[in-house]
Amino acid sequence: MASDSAVDTPAVDHRVDATDGAVHGAWNNGLEPVLTVASGDVLEIECRDATNGQLGPDATVGDLAALDVDQVHALTGPVAVEGAEPGDVLQVEVLGLEHRGWGYTLVLPGESGMGLLPEEFPEPAIHVWDLADGVARFVDGIEVPLAPFPGIVGVAPAADGEHDTNPPRAVGGNLDVKHLGAGSTLSLPIEVEGALFSIGDCHAAQGDGEVCVSGIEAPMSVTCRLTVRSDLEIDRPRFETDGPFTPTGRDERMVGTTGLGDDVREAARDAVRGMIDHLRAERGLSREQAYLLCSTVVDLKINQLVNEPTATVSAYLPESVFPD
Repeated sequence: MASDSAVDTPAVDHRVDATDGAVHGAWNNGLEPVLTVASGDVLEIECRDATNGQLGPDATVGDLAALDVDQVHALTGPVAVEGAEPGDVLQVEVLGLEHRGWGYTLVLPGESGMGLLPEEFPEPAIHVWDLADGVARFVDGIEVPLAPFPGIVGVAPAADGEHDTNPPRAVGGNLDVKHLGAGSTLSLPIEVEGALFSIGDCHAAQGDGEVCVSGIEAPMSVTCRLTVRSDLEIDRPRFETDGPFTPTGRDERMVGTTGLGDDVREAARDAVRGMIDHLRAERGLSREQAYLLCSTVVDLKINQLVNEPTATVSAYLPESVFPD
């Protein structure tokens, strides 16, 4: 295992392995906890990749045809926390992440309707990344800095039954906030006794927007501290983080492409289309390669919403990922 994200980590009180009995694919407050811990305990939690191990380091585009999307996402848990009651807050301190040396970014067939531009990418695509020395290696000498984080962090909702893991919720879930790396703290409103905490969908890196529907998906172990706060009251996730707020962790030269429109999502599409065109014309990438790279290192930002009816969304690309 390799660690590319850690703070001073205290002793681990519990380890949760990603065994079949500890992995689930839906939010459900009826699930039996795999472990009960005290408030303030530190856990090391093993997480499978988002596809539940269907793709490995030798995966090819041919493997995507047989991919069972019903197994997305694979979450480890739930973990019950003693004393957690509805109305309390669970603080999740992310202390460290360890990857396994590889990850992948994929584009599902356009007919799946997933991603920001599914109709423009009808064929599946995948890139398997070698993760070493703090970077993920792409094509043509391009290196994406690693910034690992768990894409899904959440507690069980109050509503009974099974709930899809894809949409984020008031109790957390598939937030895909890339700034929730080591050193960050995520606070979640608790809706059920014990909180029933689960985690997964780890990414070695991701651009804000995750535009092709995947970052650098990777199996990892996450070390975190779970603390119940009865003195706080929130109704949706809140977090504290030091960033970094650029893909490389520093201010540097960026190339930006813009989208304009009265629909923010469509403006974001135009910004990404412009970046794909830039990467093809200036860097010689194929459209598929450009789309994959956008999802892992290009940040979408809302520049303004006040100049009605037209919003501005821009895509930011750090030039330092290129070898020249």
